[in-house]
Formats: sequence, C-alpha cells, structure tokens
Amino acid sequence: MREKQKKIIQWSSLALILLTGIIVWRVNYEIDFMMDDEWYSTLLYADTPIRNLGDIVHAQIWHYFNWGGRSMAHALLQMILLTGESWADILNTAMTFILAWLICQAAGRVRMPYYFAALGMLFGLNANWKMSMFWEAGAANYLYMTGFILAFLLCYLKYEEKNLWGITVWILPLGLIAGWSNENMGPVVWILSLVVMLLRRREQKKIPVWMYLGNISCLAGSILMIVAPGNFVRSGETAESTRGILWNLYLRCYSEARGALEYLFPTLLLTAVVLVICKGILKEKIGRDNVLLLLGALLSWGAMILSPHYPDRASFGTMALLLCVILSLAGKAVDRQKENAWMYYSCAMLVWLRGMYYLAEFLGLCWGWIG
Repeated sequence: MREKQKKIIQWSSLALILLTGIIVWRVNYEIDFMMDDEWYSTLLYADTPIRNLGDIVHAQIWHYFNWGGRSMAHALLQMILLTGESWADILNTAMTFILAWLICQAAGRVRMPYYFAALGMLFGLNANWKMSMFWEAGAANYLYMTGFILAFLLCYLKYEEKNLWGITVWILPLGLIAGWSNENMGPVVWILSLVVMLLRRREQKKIPVWMYLGNISCLAGSILMIVAPGNFVRSGETAESTRGILWNLYLRCYSEARGALEYLFPTLLLTAVVLVICKGILKEKIGRDNVLLLLGALLSWGAMILSPHYPDRASFGTMALLLCVILSLAGKAVDRQKENAWMYYSCAMLVWLRGMYYLAEFLGLCWGWIG
C-alpha cells in the first residue's frame, strides 16, 4: 500500500506540474507589458526605444545617477523587454520553474512531490502573485533576483555536499548580482554568507578562498545599490510626511506589522505549523541551514522598517526563504512518518489549489467567462 501511495503521489505531482506550466505560461501571455515596462522599454532619459545592449548600458548609467540603484534588476528587465513579449512569457515561465527548483535545493528536497509543493506555494502563499511574478518590472526585481539570491546562498549552505567546479571565477558576478538585487534582500544575503564563514571558523574548518571573494563581491553590490545617487534624487521627490518623527515611526511600525500579519501571514502560519510538528512533536532538530534561512527571513522583513514604503510584492524574497524552511521541515516529518505522507501531500494540494484559483480567476476574467 505504501508503494502504491508513493507512485500515486509521484505521477499526480508530475501531471499537476505540467498543468501548472501551461497555466503559468498562459497567464504570462495574457498580461501585456504595462506601467513601468513602457518606460523601461525606452532610454529613460529620452522617449526613444532601446535597440541594443549599448542602449541598455547608457540607460542604466542615467538610471543609477537619477532614479535608483537597482541596476542589476533593471538592466535584466530591459534585456527581457528587448526580446519582446513572446520571449518574455517563456522566460518568466522558465524562471518560475527554476526558482521552485532552487527552493527545493535549499531545502534539500529535490523529489517530484516537493517540487510540486514548492511550485504551488509560490502562488498559493504569495501576497501579490501578479505584481511579483507576471508584471515584467516586478518579475525582474523579485522573481529573477530571488533566483540569483538563492543560487548564491546555496553555494554557502551546501558547500560540503556539492563539487562546485570553477566557483572561484563565477562566484564574483553571482555575489555582485545577489548583493545588488534589492534593498532588503541584498544586505541580508551578505550577512548570511558572512555567518556561514564565521561558523566554519568556529568549527575550525577551512574557509575556501571563493567564500571570501563571494562575500566581498556581495557586499560591494549591496553598497553600490544603497549609495546610488539616484536613490537620493528619488527620495527627494517622494518625501515622507512632515508630521513628525513619532508619526513617521508609527507608520513604519504599522508597515512592518502589515508585512507580517497580512502579506506574509499564510507563509508564517505554515512555517509555525511545521516547526511545531518537527520540533515540538517529533523532537527533530531544525538544522543549521534552516536556522540561517529563518534568520534571513527575519532580517529581510525587519529591514523594511528603513523604507517609507512596504509594498506587498517586497515580501517575495522573505516568502521564498520561508518556503525553503517549510519544505525542509515537512520532509523531516515525512521521513519520520512515511505512512502519513498523504496528509502532507494533501496540504500541498490545498495550497496549490489556492494559487491556481487566483490564476484561473484571472484567465476567466480575461476571456469573459466571469462577469
């Protein structure tokens, strides 16, 4: 019976993953370039369409000094916009599947049911799936950048398990992109890489040269993003209310509470459930990697108190770190109670259904099936 249950879970996961791919691609197809996409399709400083990589370089130099420091995300955005809408739809769909795979890697759970669960949670627990994964500017800032962040973190978390060929060379650009991703995740990923190095020193393990190089590269990216002259130009145009320090502090705390109790609440609730099951009931160890990922989630949420605005899509990176923990701990529980695997799979199915409901509703509205 257990073997039959395992096969049913495997094959149903594969079928639902394929169905998800079709739905995700179709939603990407239905969502046109919009809002900031139109502006980033130009040179920014002139109403002239970008035509090549040279135009993107010139546009990003202007952007860095006049509007904002997210040069990596917005350069990537302009490259995607340059390919056209058809290719953008394919790239977004592919990146969604890559990110789900990276989450499974970080969780140490790469089998089909876990991949299905990761994919479903990206939509079912997302505070704003459209603006963080399908709106092109949002996807570049959150979907793609989170992929680079997890890829960088994986190098540090899974070093003992994997042979990372040529990492001394490619960790430099990867670290730079991860640090230069967005304001709340870039510095956090640098801190986590530093903590891994400090833990290795404490355990009297050798710290490879590439860890130093990646950490320095990540720090450089974060600094370049934060000190960009364009950030100060933009903040001057969108100044906070002049009601006073205490009032603005109250608003910042309100945004933090909203982030935890609204944007991230479903993810936090599921995280709490698996923590209670693993640590409280099964007495399983959480594991060093999960502690680090939880620390990263806490820091990336807390860092938003430094920002006058906390849009729901900005919680995407924090959510992704928590998804890694959820999958890892759920896997520990399944390993201990294999006969109850169907219960955890049923929970994953419910989360997936929630995510697909949102996407199906959107398609229904686009096609006029819903009035």
